[in-house]
Amino acid sequence: MLTVVDDYSPECLGLVADTSLSGEQLGRELNRIAESRRSPMMIVSDNGA
Repeated sequence: MLTVVDDYSPECLGLVADTSLSGEQLGRELNRIAESRRSPMMIVSDNGA
């Protein structure tokens, strides 16, 4: 599960569910989001417990 959330607004910008996500899929999703918004200054990753 890839969840992209804007921490400032707490708006969900993207949600992708798959059994395995490649770096290519991640790049495509981030590019899709960046087409309608500015690119983020920082990306925080949390892989869970």
